[in-house]
Parts: sequence; C-alpha cells; structure tokens
Amino acid sequence: MTTWSTAHVRGGDVSLLRALGLASHCCGDGSLLRALGLASHCCEVSVLRGLCSPQSWAKLSPPSPPPRRAPLLGPQTCVHPATRPVNGKGTLAGLDIAARCALDRSVDPRSDADLCSSVTRPGLLWTLSVEEEGPAALASQSKQNDNKHTAGAHQCTPVLGHHFGALLWQVDGAAMSLVTLPFHQKRHRHFDQSYRNIQTRYLLDEYASKRRASSRSSAQRSLTQQSSAQRASSQTSTGATTCRLCAKRLSASEEEHEKERQLLRVGSVSARRKDLTLLVRKVTPTPGGACSPRDSWRMQALLEGRRYQSLVAAYGEAKRERFLSELAQLEEDVHLARSQARDKLDKYALQQMVEDKLAWERHAFEERVSRAPEILVRLRSHTVWERMSVTLCFTVQGFPTPVVQWYKDGSLICQAGEPGKYRIESKYGVHTLEINRASFDDTATYSAVATNAHGQVSTNAAVVVRRFRGDEEPLHSVGLPIGLPLSSVIPYTHFDVQFLEKFGVTFRREGETLTLKCTLLVTPDLKRVQPRAEWYRDDVLVKESKWTKMFFGEGQASLSFSHLNKDDEGLYTLRIVSRGGVSDHSAFLFVRDADPLVTGAPGAPMDLQCHDANRDYVIVTWKPPNTTTESPVIGYFVDRCEVGTNNWVQCNDAPVKICKYPVTGLFEGRSYVFRVRAVNSAGVSRPSRISDAVAALDPADLRRLQAIHLEGEKEIVIYQDDLEGDVQIPGPPSNVHVSEVSRTYVVLSWDPPTPRGKEPLMYFIEKSVVGSGSWQRVNAQTAVRSPRYAVFDLAEGKSYVFRVLSANKHGLSDPSEITPPIQAQDTIAVPSAPGRVLASRNTKTSVVVQWDRPKHEEALLGYYVDCCVAGTNLWEPCNHKPIGYNRFVVHGLTTGEQYVFRVKAVNAVGTSENSQESEAIKVQAALTVPSHPYGITLLNCDGHTMTLGWKVPKFSGGSAILGYYVDKREAHHKNWHEVNSSPVQQRILTVEGLVEGSAYEFKIAAVNLAGIGQPSDPSELFKCEAWTAPEPGPAYDLTFCEVRNTSLVMLWKAPVYAGSSPVSGYFVDFKEEDSGEWKTVNEAATPNRYLKVCDLHQGRTYVFRVRAVNASGPGKPSDMSEPVLVEARPGTKEISAGVDEEGNIYLAFDCQEMTDASQFTWCKSYEEIADEEKFRVHTEGDHSRLYFKNPDKVDVGTYSVSVSDTDGVSSSFVLDEEELERLMALSNEIKNPTIPLKSELAYEIFDKGQVRFWLQAEQLSPDASFRFVINDREVSDSETHRIKCDKSTGIIEMVMDRFTIENEGTYTVQIQDGKAKNQSSLVLIGDAFRTVLEEAEFQRKEFLRKQGPHFAEYLHWDVTEECEVRLVCKVANTKKETVFKWLKDDVLYETETLPDLEKGVCELLIPKLSKKDHGEYKATLKDDRGQDVSTLDIAGKVYEDMILAMSRVCGASASPLKILCTPEGIRLQCFMKYFTEEMKVNWYHKDAKIASSEHMRIGGSEEMAWLQICEPTEKDKGKYTFEIFDGKDNHHRSLDLSGQAFDEAFAEFQQLK
Repeated sequence: MTTWSTAHVRGGDVSLLRALGLASHCCGDGSLLRALGLASHCCEVSVLRGLCSPQSWAKLSPPSPPPRRAPLLGPQTCVHPATRPVNGKGTLAGLDIAARCALDRSVDPRSDADLCSSVTRPGLLWTLSVEEEGPAALASQSKQNDNKHTAGAHQCTPVLGHHFGALLWQVDGAAMSLVTLPFHQKRHRHFDQSYRNIQTRYLLDEYASKRRASSRSSAQRSLTQQSSAQRASSQTSTGATTCRLCAKRLSASEEEHEKERQLLRVGSVSARRKDLTLLVRKVTPTPGGACSPRDSWRMQALLEGRRYQSLVAAYGEAKRERFLSELAQLEEDVHLARSQARDKLDKYALQQMVEDKLAWERHAFEERVSRAPEILVRLRSHTVWERMSVTLCFTVQGFPTPVVQWYKDGSLICQAGEPGKYRIESKYGVHTLEINRASFDDTATYSAVATNAHGQVSTNAAVVVRRFRGDEEPLHSVGLPIGLPLSSVIPYTHFDVQFLEKFGVTFRREGETLTLKCTLLVTPDLKRVQPRAEWYRDDVLVKESKWTKMFFGEGQASLSFSHLNKDDEGLYTLRIVSRGGVSDHSAFLFVRDADPLVTGAPGAPMDLQCHDANRDYVIVTWKPPNTTTESPVIGYFVDRCEVGTNNWVQCNDAPVKICKYPVTGLFEGRSYVFRVRAVNSAGVSRPSRISDAVAALDPADLRRLQAIHLEGEKEIVIYQDDLEGDVQIPGPPSNVHVSEVSRTYVVLSWDPPTPRGKEPLMYFIEKSVVGSGSWQRVNAQTAVRSPRYAVFDLAEGKSYVFRVLSANKHGLSDPSEITPPIQAQDTIAVPSAPGRVLASRNTKTSVVVQWDRPKHEEALLGYYVDCCVAGTNLWEPCNHKPIGYNRFVVHGLTTGEQYVFRVKAVNAVGTSENSQESEAIKVQAALTVPSHPYGITLLNCDGHTMTLGWKVPKFSGGSAILGYYVDKREAHHKNWHEVNSSPVQQRILTVEGLVEGSAYEFKIAAVNLAGIGQPSDPSELFKCEAWTAPEPGPAYDLTFCEVRNTSLVMLWKAPVYAGSSPVSGYFVDFKEEDSGEWKTVNEAATPNRYLKVCDLHQGRTYVFRVRAVNASGPGKPSDMSEPVLVEARPGTKEISAGVDEEGNIYLAFDCQEMTDASQFTWCKSYEEIADEEKFRVHTEGDHSRLYFKNPDKVDVGTYSVSVSDTDGVSSSFVLDEEELERLMALSNEIKNPTIPLKSELAYEIFDKGQVRFWLQAEQLSPDASFRFVINDREVSDSETHRIKCDKSTGIIEMVMDRFTIENEGTYTVQIQDGKAKNQSSLVLIGDAFRTVLEEAEFQRKEFLRKQGPHFAEYLHWDVTEECEVRLVCKVANTKKETVFKWLKDDVLYETETLPDLEKGVCELLIPKLSKKDHGEYKATLKDDRGQDVSTLDIAGKVYEDMILAMSRVCGASASPLKILCTPEGIRLQCFMKYFTEEMKVNWYHKDAKIASSEHMRIGGSEEMAWLQICEPTEKDKGKYTFEIFDGKDNHHRSLDLSGQAFDEAFAEFQQLK
C-alpha cells in the first residue's frame, strides 16, 4: 500500500481532496488521516467525515460537542461557495461532480450517458436537473433536499478512490467507481490532465445556457432564502477553522449574494411597476380618449417587467464570467497542490518502505544470528593458599544468551546453600565464580555448563588449596585437566638436555594422523621445574589448535597431528629452552595429496588466510597446489560456513582465477570459516583445511569510542556518534579509492562519513564508464555495511570511475568525490621461470637442489620442485607446499638411482613455466673422508711386540677404505709417533720395538680417496707384558647382521692368542644395556664363529661379549660390543630363491642403500664363498645373485649375504633338502619342457543330455599318443565311450550318451609326444558330480519338452519407448489348436487382443506401472501334445529394476526445465512420458541437494516432476538441476534461475500473488 503524507491538503475542500486521490488511504481506523494532519487543518470537519466511515470518524476526531445544523444543509456537508444551489435547482457541487466525471471520461469504460445518469440519479444531495419548474416546484424541491440532507446525509458520502484521480460515491449503500490511473503512472507525461480543461469549459457553458433559459422572476425569492440559510450554516460549521482558500471564496460569495439581494429588491419594485403599466395599457379608454386606470397600471407593469428581464440577463452573464475565472484559478491551485502532495507522499512512502525493510531485516537477523554456545576463553586452573579468595572466569557467546550453571565435582553449586561462600556474576558474556576464603575442602574440579536452545558446551578447571607447612592434612586427589600451559618464563635452572631418540624425515598423506616424538634425558630431573619445549615449523612458532596437540614430560616431547593437511608440511624444529641454552633437533615433514575425489582432479589449496575483515566483507587468500601430474588449475571455488553450523555456501558462481577473493554478503556479528577448492579440466579438488574463524565486525567501532571524564574519578565511554548531535541524513563517504585491482574485480575502500549519525549505515556504490556521463548502481539489491566493496562484472579494456553514497533510515547522502579512472587488469603477472638448477649429493636418500631466482619475481609465494628418474618422463612432486627459499633438500629418493630436477615459481596469479632440467645425478652419499675406527683391542703381547685389532669405521665417506694409519705414544708422553708409514689394509697389526714393562696407547685413522679421516680416540693404556696364561685370549671384531624384531646373528673372529691348547669353542654372553648381570646364550660352547641369538625383546637395546674356550677353560672375554637395538629396519628385504628362464637355481638379494664403495659378500655358514666350481656370483647395480652350478644335496646349509658401507644391511637363507628338491624339480621342468595345453580337461553337456569330455593341446605331432583313464582304469573307444582325436587342432574328446550315477570319479587324459609329456585330470566327485548329473538330466528333459508346444524364451520384460512395461515370451512348435493364456495370481488376465502364435512372440503391455500391478504373471501353452508354463513375479527386485528401466526412458526423453509462476511461488517443471514418486529423483540448487520442505516442495504427477519454490527470495537464485537415476547413469536437466529469468519469474509471481 502506498502511504501519503502532505501538508498541502490542509485547508482544502472536498474537491481538492478528491483531486489528490486519497480514497484508498482513508483506512478504517483513520490513522493515516491523523498522520496527514487533516483532522486539525481542514477548513470543514465535514470534509473528513465525508472521507471516512462512521466508525473511522469516531477514531479520528477528538471528542467535541455536536455541531449545529444549518437550516437547509446537513451537519456532514461542507458549506462552500461552490456548493450553493443556483436558480433553486442546479448547484456547483453537482457541477463539480459532473466536471470530474467529464475529466475521467477518457479512462471510464462507461458511456457519458451512464455517467450522467449515475451522477444525477435520485439519492444524491444535489442534482443537475435543469428542467423548467415553477416557484412551487422549486420550493418543494428545496424542502425535499433539506429533509434528505438533515435526516440522512451519510447516504451521500464522497469517498476518494484508491489511486490518483479516483472518485467513489457511496449512494444508498451502492458503490459507483470511476476507473483510475495507477500510482506508478502518475508522473507520466501522457497522463497530464491539463488538456481536459476544454471538456470542463464545454460542460460549464452548457450548464450556464440552461441556467439562463430556466431563470424566472419567481425564483429570486427562493434564492434569497437559500442564500441566508447557507450563510448561517457556513458560519456555524466553519467557525475558527476556515482556511485561507475557503475564506477567500466565502467572502466573494457573500459579495455576490449582497448584489443579488439588491437586484431582487429592485426587481420586486420594478415588477410591481411593470404590472401597473400593463394595467394602464389594458385600461379601457374613457370616452374622452383617456385610458382607464386599469389599463394604465398594466402598461406600467409591462414596461417594468421587460426592464427587469434585461437586468437579470446582464447579471447572469456577469456571474457566469466570474464563476469561470474563479474555477480556472481553483483548477490551477488544485494542480499545484497535487504536485506538491505527490512529492511529499513519495518521500513518506520511501521512508515507510525503509522502516519496513529494517524491521524485517531486524527480525531476520535475530533468526540468522541464532547459534549454539561457543566458549571463547576457557577456565584456568588455580593453586592458592588457604583462606585466600579465588576467581574462576570464562567467556561464552551464543544467541539466545546461554544460561550458565556452575558445578563442583559434578554437584550443582547453590549460593543459597552456603551464603557468602560463592558469588556468581555474569556481565557482557564473561561469567565468574568467586570462592571467598577458600578452605582445604574447596580443592576440587569446577565445571561451567552453558546452555541455550541450540546446544550446550562446558569447560572445567582444577582448584588446589594448599596449607602452610606444619598443618597436616591428608592429600586430596584432584583430576587436573590434561595439557595445563607451561610458564612462558625461561626456567632459571641450568639443565643438560640430551636427545636419545629423534624423529626423522617423515612422509605422510593428507587425512592421516602423526606424532613427532623425541625421547629426552634432562638433567637434573626436577618434577616441579622443567625446561620449556617449543615447536617451530619453518621457523614459525607452532601453537596448539584443533589440528595439533603438544606434550612435554616424562622424558618425552611430542607434537601430534589429528588430521594432516598440506598446510602442515615443513621443517619442524624442537627447541628445549633453559638457562643452560637451547638444544634443538630438526627434520622435514612431507605431506602428500590425498586421493582425489575425481580422477585427474588437482590437489587441495593450502595456507588459507583471512584479511581485512569487516561487517560484511573479508578477503580470503590461499596458496595454489602443485599440479605436476594433473592438468593445470583453471580457477578456485571459495566456500563459507557460519561457525556453529555445517552449512557450506559457495561464494562465487564462476571459478576465480587468482589466489585471492573478496567475500561479501556476510552478516554482521557472526563468525565464519572458509575453505577453497581448486578446479581443473578433470574436476574439483578436495577442500582445503578450513580457515580460522573470523568475525564480521568493523574494527573501526573501537576507534569511535571516547572516554568522557566526569566529576571526581568517574568516567563514561560513549561513541563519537553521541557527540554529533541530532544528525538525520549522514554525510557522504570520504577518501574513496581503489585498494586492489585485478582482472576480474576492483576493490573500493573509503572512510565512513562525518557526521554519520546514530542509525546503522548502509552504502551504495555507483560506477560509470569514463566519458559516458551516466551512473549505474552496482549494489542495487544488496546494501553494503562495510567501508569496502568488490565490484565485479567490469568490461575488459574500459576505464571506470566510482562514487559512494551513504544512507540510513532517514535518507540518502550526497555522492562522494569521484575516484580517478581505473581499469580492471591484473597488477601482477605470472612469474618467469627460475634460472639454472643445480643438484648435488647429500645423503644416500637425499639430494640438495639449488636454483637461480626468476628475473620477474613479483609477489612470489614460493617454489615447487619436481623430480624424475633419468630416462623416463614420469615427473613427481618433491614438495607439496611452496617453499620460500631457493635451496631445497629432496628426501625419499632411491639410493643408486639417477634423477633430474626442475623448479617452477608460484604467486597468486599462478605458476610459472618449468625451469630447465638439471643434469642427472646419482643418489648416494656425498664423498668425504671416512669416520674414525673404533674398538681398539689388544690381541696378543710377547713382551716386545703388541698385536692390535680394531673395527671398521661406521661411515666410509662414500668411497672404499684404502687402509689405516696407526700412531703410538708412551704413557705420560705428549708426542705421537707413527707406527706405519704406508697404510695397512688389514684391521690387525703387530707393533714392534716396544719396551717391556712400559705402557702404550694407540690411535688409528682410516684413509680413502677423499683423504685421511679423523683419528680415533686414544685407546686405553696397554702394558707391554708377555702373555703366558693357558686360557685363550679374547675374540675380537664382534659384528652383527640380520637384526630382526626378536633375533640377530653375531659374528666374531678367533683369538690371536690361543693359550696352551687350541680353541675348542665359544660362549656368547649378553645383557640389556642398563642391566648389570650377564647371561650366557649357549649352554654348550659353539665351535662356529657365529651364533644366532633368538628370543630377544623387540625395541630393547642389548650388549654382547664372547669368551673363547680351550682345554684349560674359558679365556678372557672380548671387549663389550656396541649397543644393538633389536628391531627390524623399515623396508628390510630377505634373500629369495628361484629358477631363471634357463633352469638355473639361484639365491637373489637387492640392496637399494648401497653406495659406490659397497660390496656384496656371499657366505655359506657365514664363511665367505670362494669355490668357483660350485658357485657363481653375478652382481649388477644393486642386484646380486648366487648361482648353483651343479646343485646337489651337499649344497644344503645356511647362506647369508652382507652389504658393506651400509647400516648393517644383511640377510640369510636356510636351504634345506625340501626346498632344494622343489627348486630342482622346477629346474627340471624348465629344462625338460612338457606339452603345452590350450585348454585343460573340461566337460560339455549337449542338448540331449550327452556329456562330452575334451581338452586341446597347443600342437601335436602325427606320432603323438594319448589315452583316457577313468578311476585308474583305461577306457577305449566304444558305444558308451566314443573317443576321437584331431591332431591337426590338438583336440582330444570322449562323448558319453547316457551319464548316470555310476560315472562318478576322476577323469584323466595322458598325452605323450616324443620326450614331452603332459596330462590333465578332472575330478567329478560329490557336489561337482551331482551338478553335472543334474544338468545332463535337465537338458534331456528340455529336449523332451521341446517336442510339444513350448517357450523358446521364457517370460521376460522390457520397457517400451512410451514408458510401458512389456512382458514378452517366445513360443515355438505351436499349431492352430494350441491355446495361449495370460494369468495374474492364477486368475485369467483379460487382454484386448489374443496373441498371434504364428509370429512366435507374445506380449502383454502394462501401462503406467505402479504397486497395484504387483503379482505373479503366468503364460501358458497347451494342446494335445503337452503344455508349458512360464512365470514372472513382479515384486521386490524385479519391480525395482522395472522402475529403473522406466527411469532410463523417462530420463532420456525428459524435457528441459520450465518455469511456471503460481500465486504460491515459482515452480520448476520437467515433463516426461511418465513419472512416479518411486523413481529415484533428486533436485539440486547450486550443486547442493534439496530436501523437500515448506519452502522447497518436491512433487510430481504422471506427466511431470516439479519443484515448488514458495515465497522466493534472492537466496533462491542460482542453478537448479533435476536428476533422475536409472541404476547406472544419472540424467540431468538444469536451469539457471538468475538474472533476467529470475526477475521476470519473480515479477510474474508478485502479480499473481
């Protein structure tokens, strides 16, 4: 409804209000008239009564005494000069009605005659009748009118029409309406009513001529009486409320009345004189020639009458001219008032519309802002002394405001239960619990639970109340929450930190869990004070979140990931910080992409960040994925989700090209999270990790706060808006500028207006093409609340200028200053390719890659590195998150393999071209000098020489060790002396020239191609004394191999000093590293120099020693070995045995960790194999094989292999007799080939029940022979077993005419062709035999069945193109007498036509299949030769398959989606041949599945499926898809309901509504 408010109608008359067209706004309660101010400003109260119903008038007017009635006019009639009766009959009121009817005649469907009749029909107060009547009739008419008006003036109530120019007259309860102009057309030029003055003047002229013709002298007396009555009535009714216009007209009318009265007085005298003259003329003359007195009087009266008539005619003409001039002036005033009222009412309507919209938005905001409680700041645990107060506080948000309850150890805290003990407060979302004078009994776990209509959350904390020393009290067990934060202050205690176990380079996939853990030894171990543990990723401190959890304590520091994403990839560093310094350890974590949802889709974006958040706007940035093996990314979709919900909404309809997007349309005060999906030609990636929550709030609100100091120390905080005064319409925004430019959008930023007012601000953005001169509203449908906005849909290559307007509910500001011209284009370009790429050796599984930075590195996000095995084109990504530096260590490479590398640069626009490939590099450890030898042992001493032994360096430096240098020095001497000038290759050396009784220490250095390594630590002091003990000396060179989870193999060398007798065996002792008790592994001495130690505990560390034994007993134990962790290495491989293509038996082993210095060493019984007559070793790359030349039983034993210059890579294989026989048999089969078979022995059943056994060889020579064996008994060709062989095809077969139960058993065919042999067997026993027997019997019965009428194809079904289910069966061997019937549930099914059996096909159509068609359908054939039946049960799975088949036909023939507007909303329809609700159909809106609801109703009929959008809104715009599933494929029909399509549909819906 359009609302009018204007002051221009004040003081007007009825005609003015009619001209303004305010009929529809005179509502029942009169509230609008009060708003318009008509109740107190109109000159006649009767005008308002005429406009309103009696009930409305009672509400509208204040209580007042009833008005006095005029003698002739009713109390509800406005006395106006234009409403006085003229000549006793016609009035200007009637003229006004007739004139306005003439004005609207062009739009009134009625004819002029009908219009005049409706105006002048009985029941109106005044009529336009101008018939000639006498004074008596005039008096009668006046009296009749007076009676009608005073008795029931409400019968003639003027009521204004609904639109401008409308006129409704309520006459005797019947409504007369003139067709009016719509409100929205009132400003159109072609509806200007000024041209209608011609029609008005014509009507006035006609009226004036009739009035002059009907003027009589007898009417003057009545006119005088009525004028007096009107004058009295007007003075009574108007009083002090007459407006200037009406007062002017009243004064003019009074002057006219005064002149009329004078003329009437003159006219009455003249009439008497005229009558007298006539009498004189008619007097009979006297005889003297004189007239009689009677004739003289008649003559005089006649003269007077003629003079009076001329005066009356002159007066009437003058009055007509005055009336016409007054009417023209009145029309001009009305036109001016109408235009001014129009402007005022437009403004009022706009204001009302804004208020209604704000009210609706306020209600919608309250609904949208509803969310479950969310804890922002959780409770913290406290430890306090007794009799101290403690305050627990936390912050929670939610809408409606959550209700908070406090609990102590699960029991509700009641303040009334312990007055003064607890104080609970809640202010601005911060809830506090204060415990006054805490006692020891207050030690407990306190919980706070926040609840509202949408959910419940809780938080807890521990409070520990301690007593001073001396107060004894049993300790309370308090459940402290896990993960209490450590102090951020560096402990002032000196700690010594050692890393016992470290996390290494780790490879994981997105979605997996992981824990990075280090085992620490912290000295001293203080329970109450610990060093601080910090985790860093790429030198950025890692904080706990829902993705990462940290733990530090109990000798461990760990970082756990609950759900890995590529965001977590990087170099992780654990730093232990204390006063003693910082101890750290670093390793890289690689996170690969999860398997894509669609094959070929890109990986997920990463590192999602939100910037510049405001009331309804935020900028989202991310990093692009690496697309090494996928097609390039063509864009991204940004999704948002309100915190507390799981409703993801896609923000952009088309993929955004760059890694930055401004998200608009947020709701103020709500928190949001975002995610991004990448798109390429194959599909859409998985979503990225969701961002941190960001609140849609204006950060400038805090800057608008001001503190006002009051008297004393008091102050208040107010907004700056409160100091601006009563500001209604805000000022224009300032500092409008373009803050960001891209090819697809431009971001505008500005400062809020000053002054801005207290009301909520909205902004409207306008754009203009440079040079066009026209402005276009950008956000016409959506109000912007943030001081920035992203403008899309800019034409490429054109320059634009922008301006911004601010608005609130009071109105719209002036536009801001215009921005400089700007053109939508990318400000940054794709970076150029990086420069030269260099790869260098690092370790045996990693390579260092370095490259030159690109020439154009604008806003780089980082680099991606790819690798490829040399000689192939299969590129793999090395890193899955951009790295920011131009050096990267590529881990996880295969040792010994050759790789090439390439690099590409990444920024927000995209990725650069690939750099040039690096040169191929072999993955192996960098060549360095070897590490130092260790384990220097004294093996023998004769008083002048010493024999030393040592162990191989743990790291050879990537090259074979060429020898060792030994240095010596005597005890207490500082200088070292060289023992050997040239390197010794063996790890045993006899040092000569020593002084008996002196003590010496030694050190040894290894040498390779890179040079001499660092020398070992000095050995212990060895005293040069001759060994004379009878027991043997120590064994030496203890080594370990084949370390597995519960076992290992230990090797050693025999003692150099044997003692008084030869060594007979060895004992092996072991213990755990931290244990002090040695245990012996073997109860009896082993004669071997190796031993496999079993039954060890996985994950534990052990040390070993060896004691040699001779006849005198055990000798001196060897030095203790280095600790050995009993745990299998990841990727451990074992020796495998096999036979090659030539039939040679071999043992094989692969080692990918070998280097250039590595060698394979094959051993039997752990003794190196040197017999070249029985064995042959072939090594190629990292593969090595040990071949047996002439395998025999003597080759049974334990074989082992070890790889030097590795971390103990070794394996063993026990070759027993059984395994050797298997290998020899396989070798024999290869060396002695068999006859190859195309097909093994199989069976086939003929249609008469005959069974055929057959096989086919690849090729048979003419000399080939065969035989059939059944149950170990050979059968020959006979009537029961017909056997034949076709050697050209290699087919051998046997046919049995009658297969019976006696034929159960094993069937074998043996073939021999020269030396080659082969056989094939088929076992038909038990279930297998019964299956064959039943099938043979079935085929025999089928043969008999087909002798009469039968079904060639049993009853089956299909769906026709008309979507009808057709039951089909084929018949055969029929004749004229054969009877065919259809039955449903054993009841005859009537059909219109009988099937034609001669065609051999019988069909039954079921149209529009539904559940009523469930049942068992039968087709029967019968004649004198027999009968046959075919059955089909339409139910369950069969019925579902039919529905799917119908869906396939309907889906293929479905029409495009069509739009139908109804009074309820917009309906999307899809017509098809047949539709039933049992079909599997779905509707989607913007790729989101729609569930049927009150807003979105889903349904259909037999001919179509539809989606009803009830009361559509802007949110319902977008792409709609109808999907029907046929069991295999999905059929889609889509419609884009946005833009013009939505606007037209919405407009039609509004019209229908």
